[in-house]
Amino acid sequence: MELVEIVILAVVIALVAVGLVGGLVVGSRKKKQLPPPPPSTPTITPPAEPQVGEEAETPRDEARRTIDEVGLPDATAPVEEAPVAEAPAPPALEIPEPTAGRLVRLRARLARSQNSLGKGLLTLLSRDNLDEDTWEEIEDTLLTADVGVAPTQELVERLRERVRVLGTRTPDELRTLLREELITLLGPDFDREVKTEGGAETPGVVMVVGVNGTGKTTTTGKLARVLVADGRSVVLGAADTFRAAAADQLQTWGERVGARTVRGPEGGDPASIAYDAVKEGIAEGADVVLIDTAGRLHTKTGLMDELGKVKRVVEKHGPLDEILLVLDATTGQNGLVQARVFAEVVDITGIVLTKLDGTAKGGIVIAVQRELGVPVKLIGLGEGADDLAPFEPGAFVDALIGD
Repeated sequence: MELVEIVILAVVIALVAVGLVGGLVVGSRKKKQLPPPPPSTPTITPPAEPQVGEEAETPRDEARRTIDEVGLPDATAPVEEAPVAEAPAPPALEIPEPTAGRLVRLRARLARSQNSLGKGLLTLLSRDNLDEDTWEEIEDTLLTADVGVAPTQELVERLRERVRVLGTRTPDELRTLLREELITLLGPDFDREVKTEGGAETPGVVMVVGVNGTGKTTTTGKLARVLVADGRSVVLGAADTFRAAAADQLQTWGERVGARTVRGPEGGDPASIAYDAVKEGIAEGADVVLIDTAGRLHTKTGLMDELGKVKRVVEKHGPLDEILLVLDATTGQNGLVQARVFAEVVDITGIVLTKLDGTAKGGIVIAVQRELGVPVKLIGLGEGADDLAPFEPGAFVDALIGD
């Protein structure tokens, strides 16, 4: 009985196992026969825009490159440097023309513009009959040339006396006579040297004053050339802070001959700049410091006070050696008015007459000397860099009356 039960149980187990295996096989076949599901359209979500400060993400379908793929720069490879702009080369220094005999070399230019005075006087004096009308014409010629009333009367009286004593008058005698009298009127005993010696430990200091438009800044630059030509070292002080570009103009003059320019902001304190210029001149051991000052509104108290302050501040380093007044020779009697105003504020020690080549009024030399009692030390005879010359009475008169 037990054997029969065991056999039956084994048969049942076998049948169950066969049924299970068959079901699996049928299920597998049914799954393989099912049609594939229809493709669905993928939903594309646009990448979010990067916010400020975030980096944009690489699109998902774009391969990201690794450092190995990109590669690092070779530390040993030469690095190309960005080209560096070259600084402009400093201007070549110029060699100014020697000042000795400069007026003689410029004599022809002076003579061309002054002949109406000298030649006119010689023509009148050569007349056979020197009556009162002729002497009045001589006076008119001198006054027209801006000699001034008092010097004209003095010269005419001396000429009349000498002609009367001389008797006969050959052209050579008249020329000699006129030359001597004109030189006497110009003051041959004046000391016309521009003082630039300074002290044992301080440079010579020259202050240049005058109305803007007379050529004051240009004259300062040309004077620097005169001094450099004579072997002196120069520092320039650009104390004309009122006129636009005055400091640039002066600096350009200085660079041409190797003179350094001390300057400040436009509209700055002129006295402070003048003080610094002298201080720099002392530190550098320069021979001369030239100070260009403002020249606006010459009849106004403000400018006069400013010039007085510049003078006082500079004198803290030591005394001023020269105060040169620049006058435009073409302004005639207006120049004398300017001279009086400046002389009331600062002690003028010398006069520079500019634009003397463009006028026949050479008599202004005589008039301004008589007005101020100080000598004309320099004259400007043109626009050239070396057209500023030391004033020499003999060469000047020779140019007036010719050979």
